[in-house]
Amino acid sequence: MSDDILNPIEDQVAEFKRAIESIVLVAHDPVPAELLAQLLEQPTVLIEQWCEELASGYAEDERGFELVHVAGGFRYQTAGDLTPYVERFLLHDQRARLSGAALETLAIVAYKQPISRAQVAAIRGVDPDGVLRTLQARGYIDEVGRDPGPGQAILYGTTDSFLEKLGLPSLDDLPPIAEFIPSAEVVEALETGLRVTPVIEVAPSEIDGATRAP
Repeated sequence: MSDDILNPIEDQVAEFKRAIESIVLVAHDPVPAELLAQLLEQPTVLIEQWCEELASGYAEDERGFELVHVAGGFRYQTAGDLTPYVERFLLHDQRARLSGAALETLAIVAYKQPISRAQVAAIRGVDPDGVLRTLQARGYIDEVGRDPGPGQAILYGTTDSFLEKLGLPSLDDLPPIAEFIPSAEVVEALETGLRVTPVIEVAPSEIDGATRAP
């Protein structure tokens, strides 16, 4: 390993720190220093040093987030003294009402699960990507498997949080979907009531002409 890699110059250090920030920012779990060292091709001891320097810089600038070492890796989290504001935001998000499109999609997933995005789109007639992301972010649905067919599409299903919100012990306690579908008699009555018989107005002269015709 060359001296340049062991002792990176100031510009390189700045770039490596930015790389650490970008990696940790997109990671779902704490990123071990060893993994960062592999990705940046730098010694683990330098990675740990730079992470400490980043953390100190955030603290000195009194930023709203901090870089912490937890569960064997580094991750970003909100500053501890700002917890009341964060809790307020999260509670507001939980109280926010779902849109009609989201409720419709959630019902489709609940009754047809496991179901793919394409299947939801076929039922609703519109692209459900945004709604599915919202429902997943709220914790009402999640990925439950893969379709064994071509493409192995992601399959969605409801979560325990969904059941908790509805106060149901299990999916078996969902009301039968037939309760929400009109019976054949109701559908026929609606069709009859909505059916319009066209009225054709005929001038009296035309009726007389038709009567006198041989």
